[in-house]
Amino acid sequence: MIDGSRLPLPENIALTKKVVEVAHAVGVSVEGELGRITGTEDEIKVSEKESLFTDPEEARQFVRETGVDALAVAIGTAHGRYKGKPELDFPRLARIREATGGIPIVLHGSSGVPNEDIRKAIELGVRKINIDTNIREAFVAAMRRVMESNPDEIDPRKILGPAREAATEVIREKIRLFGCAGKA
Repeated sequence: MIDGSRLPLPENIALTKKVVEVAHAVGVSVEGELGRITGTEDEIKVSEKESLFTDPEEARQFVRETGVDALAVAIGTAHGRYKGKPELDFPRLARIREATGGIPIVLHGSSGVPNEDIRKAIELGVRKINIDTNIREAFVAAMRRVMESNPDEIDPRKILGPAREAATEVIREKIRLFGCAGKA
């Protein structure tokens, strides 16, 4: 994953292309990023936010000129916890898919995105979905429950075991949601 999304388009293309050349030479695939995927802590107005979204025509150019294997796009998700329901720009996602010729699309910041929106995004070409916040929240919540119910516990296995199991269950649920169960 190479994130040059904060760079002007020509610089992002040049940087990503260099990474693709090096990675492909040794058989490694590359995910590039176009558009800005903000954090939920960023105080951004809607008009400003939309200006950071991935432009379908720029996506076409980016994919063509860099040779990336997957493209992370900005269509309304954000890293971290959402304060409200995220509103994904599905028409934009459809235009990006059409413009990029079916390259696998990546959705960063998908923790907290409603299941029905995830399903729709998958229908529109999303093939990789990042859900790190969901996993961390489950892990930490389980650890806290163990520590609250037994504050004198000092055995890391008894603290981290339930946390690992909670994270694993979130991952299992997401695998089913994404339609990937039994496909490994």
